Amino acid sequence: MSPIDHHSGYRAPSPLVQFWRWLVEAMWRVEHAFERSKAEGRAIDDARLRIFLILMLFALAFVALGFEASKRALFSHFAAGVEAIAPPEARADLVDRNGELLATDTPRYDLYLDPRDISPGHEQETRDELVEALPRMPVDRLDKTLKGGRRTLLIGGLSRQERDLVHDLGRPGVEFQESPKRTYPLGTTAAHLIGFTDTGGHGLSGAEKALDADIHGAAAGGGAIPLSIDLRVQAALQDELQKAAAKFQTVSAMGVVVDVHTGEILALSSWPDFDPNDPGRSPMSAQINQVAQSRYELGSVFKAFTLAMALDTGVVNMNSTFDVHTPLELGGRPIHDFDKGDTTLATWQVFTHSSNIGAAKIALSAGADRMTRYFKAYGLFNTAPSELTESTRPLLPRQFSDQTMAQVAFGQGIAVSPLALATGYTSLMNGGLYTPLTIKKAPPGFKPVTRRVISEQTSATMLQLMRMNVHDDPKGSGHKADALGLRVGGKTGSAQKPENGHYGKNNVSSFVAVFPTDGGVTGPRYLVMVTLDSPHVTKDSAGFITAGWNAAPTAGAVIDRIAPFVGVSRNMATVAPGPLPGQTAPPAATVSTQ
Repeated sequence: MSPIDHHSGYRAPSPLVQFWRWLVEAMWRVEHAFERSKAEGRAIDDARLRIFLILMLFALAFVALGFEASKRALFSHFAAGVEAIAPPEARADLVDRNGELLATDTPRYDLYLDPRDISPGHEQETRDELVEALPRMPVDRLDKTLKGGRRTLLIGGLSRQERDLVHDLGRPGVEFQESPKRTYPLGTTAAHLIGFTDTGGHGLSGAEKALDADIHGAAAGGGAIPLSIDLRVQAALQDELQKAAAKFQTVSAMGVVVDVHTGEILALSSWPDFDPNDPGRSPMSAQINQVAQSRYELGSVFKAFTLAMALDTGVVNMNSTFDVHTPLELGGRPIHDFDKGDTTLATWQVFTHSSNIGAAKIALSAGADRMTRYFKAYGLFNTAPSELTESTRPLLPRQFSDQTMAQVAFGQGIAVSPLALATGYTSLMNGGLYTPLTIKKAPPGFKPVTRRVISEQTSATMLQLMRMNVHDDPKGSGHKADALGLRVGGKTGSAQKPENGHYGKNNVSSFVAVFPTDGGVTGPRYLVMVTLDSPHVTKDSAGFITAGWNAAPTAGAVIDRIAPFVGVSRNMATVAPGPLPGQTAPPAATVSTQ
């Protein structure tokens, strides 16, 4: 019969009610057994029955306790994800995309002393033993506490080993209070991306601040938060940047590696760096994430945006020509080319020869409306969209006059963060889609929210142009970035630093690389950006401080090391991008020094 018989109206009792009835009946039978024993004069049977009943009750209680203890021991990890409540300062582990530990909570102990619990006459003995067991004990505070009359914190942040040494003394009045301390086992590795916390467990920078709520939320369940970075890629980038900073004696050095289809940041490094385990030991300047927080006029890397805009709108085609023989005069300020030997350049040569004059003329042909619309779509007028709260806004010109357009076309008169520049470049490399960057590991099949900026054909053309700039054109400014068999492309940028209201002698040198450049616009592809602030001449830089001699080879060295980690194999047969749409043969030329 079902629990409710609709014909009879009968409702079957629940299992709990049935058990209760059974228990009442059992007790009734036991009670009547006692009564029968008394009535029949069998006192011995009555005593035995009572003893048996008591033993049964104890046995049932013992089984119940044993069952509960076993359940807690065997299945507590299942219940923890639902019922466990972590202390408010607790934080989940941070790991890289392969599960390698980046940040974790380790137990630390605060040592308290209550002098009221110490027997009179034993104060000196307690003092001597505590100082011997813990040499870094603040003696002045200890002495003051021993003379006082209340429980006082002596020292915080003891390790488990230190706690055990003090605990084993067995001294009255000594107490401990456990609290988690955030630890970064890899020290300076990826410090600016990982960030750090305060003593109360609140994120202050990097992923620790950006993902603060997620990290706290995952702490109760014992889970970990996977970041987008790959420690192997991070180590290669960080090492090469430190080598470049030392070799070229730079003020700072910064770099980022990005999957251009998902926007995942596989590595991010800013030098000088700091140790997040003790950030106070480093100057504030070292704690600045130069990739996200600093703004620079980044120079000729902007020419890629200018040419993509002009090609996408049909303002120019690949064989449009530009007279670059004489400087371009606008508003009383002449625009020069670094390479003074060119006379007439085709559109593609404006890119590979890195012509300021040619880029300026292309921008003027496009007009302010087109230029501002595209540059805004590249994300260059806004803060770089990522979880990092450090991202800074650009410094923009007040209006786009002819002179301003001409300057912005080759990266002067506008200052953006390297992170914003890298984000804008995603649309040039991935088929035309502006893709926000992320520090979170993307799940399988992840599709980022994107917007179309240029057509797939324009993006494919830009990949070819960047490959030509590294490999094909003898005057290409990026040839020192080539990594054997990895089909590297890219664009240099060498911008004079503004100093005291005018442009000085120091450079900001950048190289934005892409690899591999073949395989179609939807194929696997990675961006590597390197920026060096104020590099100096070296014995092998031929007297130049431009990006082709410092940032480009640094990016090439990074690519050479990380290719196996991102699954890009060397293809010695495919090295050239092939002819561009409508491209005519280039004239003979010498190698540029830019």
